[in-house]
Amino acid sequence: LKTTYFNSLSFCHSLSPLVCLSFFQEELRELREQPIDPQAEQEIIDSIEEVYFSNDSFDMVQHELEKLPPELNLQELEEYRDKLKRQQAAVSKKVADLILEKQPAYVKELERVTALQTNLQLAAVICTNARRQLSVAKEGFTEASLGLLANQRRRQLLTGLLKSLRTIKTLQRTDVRLSEMLEEEDYPGAIQLCLECQKAASTFKHYSCISELNSKLQDTLEQIEEQLDVALSKTCKHFDVSHYTKVQLAYTLLGKTQTAMDQLHMHFTQAIHNTVFQVVLGYVELCAGNADTKFQKMQYKDLCTHITLDSYIPCLTDLCKALWEVMLSYYRTMQWHEEHVPLMSNVTHSDESVVDHSYVQKKLEHGLTRIWQDVQLKVKAYILGTDMSNFKYDDFIVVLDVISRLMQVGEEFCGSKSEVLQESIKRQSVNYFKNYHRARLEELRMFLENETWELCPVKSNFNISQLHEFKFMGQCRSPSVSPSRQVVSSTSPPQEELSLFQQYLQEGNPFEMHIEHKEEETEDVLASNGYESDELEKSVYQDYDSDSDVPEELKQDYVDEQTGDAPLKSVSRETIRSKKKSDYNLSKTNAPILTNTTLNVIRLVGKYMQMMNILKPIAFDVIHCVSQLFDYYLYAVYTFFGRNDMYESSGLGLISSRLRTTLNRIQESLIDMEAVGENAGIHGPAEDRKEKVPSPHLSQMVVLTNSGTLYGLAQRVVATESLVFLAEQFESLQSHLDTMMPAAKKPFLQQFYSQTVSTASELRKPIYWIVAAKAIDYEQMLLMMAGVKWDIREIMSQHNVYVDVLLKEFEQFNKRLGDVSRHVRIPLPVSNVLWEHCIRLANRTLVEGYANVKKCSNEGRALMQLDFQQFLMKLEKLTDLRPIPDKEFVETYIKAYYLTENDMEQFIKNHREYSMKQLANLVNVCLGSHINKKARQKLLAAIDDIDRPKR
Repeated sequence: LKTTYFNSLSFCHSLSPLVCLSFFQEELRELREQPIDPQAEQEIIDSIEEVYFSNDSFDMVQHELEKLPPELNLQELEEYRDKLKRQQAAVSKKVADLILEKQPAYVKELERVTALQTNLQLAAVICTNARRQLSVAKEGFTEASLGLLANQRRRQLLTGLLKSLRTIKTLQRTDVRLSEMLEEEDYPGAIQLCLECQKAASTFKHYSCISELNSKLQDTLEQIEEQLDVALSKTCKHFDVSHYTKVQLAYTLLGKTQTAMDQLHMHFTQAIHNTVFQVVLGYVELCAGNADTKFQKMQYKDLCTHITLDSYIPCLTDLCKALWEVMLSYYRTMQWHEEHVPLMSNVTHSDESVVDHSYVQKKLEHGLTRIWQDVQLKVKAYILGTDMSNFKYDDFIVVLDVISRLMQVGEEFCGSKSEVLQESIKRQSVNYFKNYHRARLEELRMFLENETWELCPVKSNFNISQLHEFKFMGQCRSPSVSPSRQVVSSTSPPQEELSLFQQYLQEGNPFEMHIEHKEEETEDVLASNGYESDELEKSVYQDYDSDSDVPEELKQDYVDEQTGDAPLKSVSRETIRSKKKSDYNLSKTNAPILTNTTLNVIRLVGKYMQMMNILKPIAFDVIHCVSQLFDYYLYAVYTFFGRNDMYESSGLGLISSRLRTTLNRIQESLIDMEAVGENAGIHGPAEDRKEKVPSPHLSQMVVLTNSGTLYGLAQRVVATESLVFLAEQFESLQSHLDTMMPAAKKPFLQQFYSQTVSTASELRKPIYWIVAAKAIDYEQMLLMMAGVKWDIREIMSQHNVYVDVLLKEFEQFNKRLGDVSRHVRIPLPVSNVLWEHCIRLANRTLVEGYANVKKCSNEGRALMQLDFQQFLMKLEKLTDLRPIPDKEFVETYIKAYYLTENDMEQFIKNHREYSMKQLANLVNVCLGSHINKKARQKLLAAIDDIDRPKR
């Protein structure tokens, strides 16, 4: 039905509108004539299958045929056909109704279509007319006028082309100008020109010839960068402000500031390597004396091992000079970047320039440590490449001084403590110092064994600072002195000194100062013939006149013997005469008493301190060796002049426990006792013995048994007082040594001073005691006292003869002291010790003589007191020593005769300074007078009780 409907519509469209309309009207009329109930009609339509309303492609014939049963029934087919016809009739009627309903609208639309057709025909006519008119205009106007415009446009294009060709011609000629600018080292100008050319070339890149030119400009720019890199490398050795400014400006124009900084650090590293290699290679080839090229192929470390001893220091100095130039260039580079920040920011006004500047600053600061590390490693290889153990001392000090100055450069350069350099120079120093110290100890032993202990004549104002070896202590404030020597005194006002980089910024080199230091000043410490002046020499031997006209103040002690200081204004005869009792200062002014060996030891100490001052890491090792020098000198003086078992057993406490401990320590730690014996080589570990020195032997030239010379008193004085002088010099150096000593090792230094240096003056007692014991014949006095009768019954007014004999001995001793003092000045402490020993021995001899008395009366005791008083009275005229030593020792013993039994017992318990024999004799002599036998037994038992613990 649907198909029928659409077919009808299609048919209508193919007809004219009027025919179509009449067709529909006729069909509608036929349908209307058939009376059909609307409800029934709707039911018929509803009974149509849904498939008929699906789509246009539905094949209804095929559909109906497929529905036919296998066996056809005519009646059923006819009924079904009638049903389909009814359905078709119902649909057609429905369609016809709808068409009639929409007919007015259809008619109206049909009229619009007709009007449109008329308008289109009019438009076609208008277009035809317009085309005809345009054809006429083209022929009459466009071809003529627009041809003129086209020619004008072509002219303008050709003018632009000519201008471009001229620019291209100029671009092709720029390479000549660029070459000229590069020869003039105008790198910024060349880069600026090249960049402008590249910019212009990019404008004309559409021309085929420009691509070749662009490639050429790029090659030129790369060539400029290469030359710029070479120019940058030149600044590493010799920095030039204008040159470096050009280079940096050029890199800024290229936008490669950071790259330039990276390249600069590579060049500095390369410059350090090339510099040291060339310096060392030059010396190695010079010393080899041939043109052998094998050295050039060597590694730097191996090359350093071929440096000879003669060329070591010049090469080291040149090496440091060259490295200084490199570091100075880096310092000036940093300075330039700090000063030229505004310049660089003016060239590029962007955040990028700020980033570049920050990068440059960080890179330069980081590079300080890297460059100094490279320098250290190169110098370390040089230091360790040669064995310095056989260097001369002065040469080794120069090496230390150069390295020390280099370390100061490093500290100022980047704040480094130069651990690499310190470790390498410490290794060499310890190795060198062990050999050096061992040789010096052997040398000191040789000096001591050949020393005749004669006075070394030095000026009265002699001071160790006048010696060459101690000049560094006085120069520590000078800016030209080695850095490690700058130990500024705490008393001097702090002065702000220029750093080495500030001092030598424009010219000079800090390592050139060592050549000047070679020119040493002459020492002026020795006196001519041992006298300060001819006038003094004459005045010494003048006869003594009365000293009644001498002012009282001139009779006082002339010299402070503790310090050795003496006024040098004028020494009158009266002054010299006034000293005939106290200070045997008759042949010399108060110049220090020392020997050549003492002077050598002092010089050695100065050398050791120089080394310690320059190289602080081995300060403790050096101070330990310094202490050994003093220890060995002290031990030698003691063994030569103070060791005497017979006299040491006197019980007078001549050697204090501290001195005894010191001597034992020296003997155990320093003295090789086995070297004295026959089997020296088979005892003790070799390493331990290597650190020790054999005990020295006194020279056969020194005679200590001659009574005429007071048993070598002059030599004893020179030896002992030179030791005391040496100790005083050590005391004056204590503060300086203390500043050098590591904090952990300071107790060693304090112990050395308190236990060893301070004991030097204590050696006077045992050494001079031997002279005192032999100078006076105490045995003769005992024999004479034994011949005196003490059990007399009347008071005597005349003293015994032995007193006069003893006083005569003292007068003779005094005279001989005067004779000795004509050759060697006898200081007041020495004369006091000598007199003290003599008087103490005399007093003890008196007590021993009184203790030998078998019988003695009260009158006899009074005679003893008279003898002793006479002795004291005469003795006080011979010596200024006060109080008289052991005076109470004698007086107490004499007075003990009068004590009662109880007092005597208490006396025995309280006075243990007397021997058992002397106490027993006191009891025995008192028997019968005021002590009975029972009391005697009791007192002797008390004496025995005292003696028992000793046994």
